[in-house]
Order: sequence, then structure tokens, then C-alpha cells
Amino acid sequence: MFTGLIQDLGELKGMGVMGGGAHVSIATSLGPQINEGDSVAVNGVCLTATSVGPEWFDVDVMNQTLQVSNLSGLRVGRRINLELAMKADGRFGGHILQGHVDGIGEVSAVREDGFARRLRVELSPGLLRYVVDKGSIALNGVSLTVADLGDSWAEVSLIPETLERTNLADLAPGDRLNVECDVVAKYVERLMSPFAGKEQS
Repeated sequence: MFTGLIQDLGELKGMGVMGGGAHVSIATSLGPQINEGDSVAVNGVCLTATSVGPEWFDVDVMNQTLQVSNLSGLRVGRRINLELAMKADGRFGGHILQGHVDGIGEVSAVREDGFARRLRVELSPGLLRYVVDKGSIALNGVSLTVADLGDSWAEVSLIPETLERTNLADLAPGDRLNVECDVVAKYVERLMSPFAGKEQS
């Protein structure tokens, strides 16, 4: 489990795409805290460390993950949000994240708002159904609060701390983001689906 609080900005050092997926190497200061087999959220995607060094780790990314996330579009040198899996006795600071990306959003507008920066992200109807005003959403693995909501978009407000510690500061219109919606909303929908359309007697 993850909380959406980014622990380090890594850097993509290499990506080898093959028929079965991709092999990715990431530079990070978190290397000493990672063991082979550990789960690491990479731009919000839960991946398993296959090899680890003092200042790097490698992961293998299967085709399914490449298709539903923005990892396939990364280029060497790009900054990557990293979070280690939460320890059982750790402090819970963000919101519940599984590292299971629900889909891709596209940045449609970026504007300054005082010391903050507003980011508008276009979402498909399948994602937007799980987003509520002032609710939680994860973008590239960052736990955020929905500041405004439209018919096809959600907007978040990024404080200077978030801009300094995450790659959301690098975004411009047209960039694609990994989106994980609130898991509670998905479970509620699933549990209530047998009763949808039924009238109470």
C-alpha cells in the first residue's frame, strides 16, 4: 500500500523495450532502502525491484502496465516520482493508494494562482465517475485534493512544496498523467451494483 507522499524524485537512466515488455533502470537516493523484490511506486505504478544498487534500481514492466500507464512514453533523463511501500507502523499522511493505475489523464491547462499552480486534467467518463469535488485523487502517484470539477476535467492546486518535491512541476498542456481514483468509491460502486435500479418496497 502507498499513501501518495513522494519520497524522492528519481531519474530515468535507461529503458529497454522488448516483445514481452520493458526493462527500466532508475537512479535514486532511495537505493539503500530498497531490496530486491520490494514494491516501489514509480509515477504511481506499483512495480517490483528486480536489481538494486546504492544509487539505482531496476524494474520489469509488462505490456499490460505499459498500455494503461504513461511509462511507455518516458524518455531518458525524465524525473520520476518514487514512493516506497508503506510500513505497517508508518505514519499515514496521504490517502490509500494501491499503485494500480485506473487510466491516463491529459493536462489541458496550467496557470499560476498566487503561490500555487492550478493544473487542469482531462479525464475519461470512466475515470470521472469516481472523482468528487474536494475528494482525493492521485496524479503520477501524488496524493492530491480535487479543487474543482467539470464535465470532462478535474483541477488540482499545487502548493510550492508539491512543486519542489514532485515531477508535477514539469508538466505542460498535452502531457499525460497516471491517474488512480479513490479506491473507496470503486468498492462502493461494486457493492451497490446488485441494487442499482431496484426500488425499495
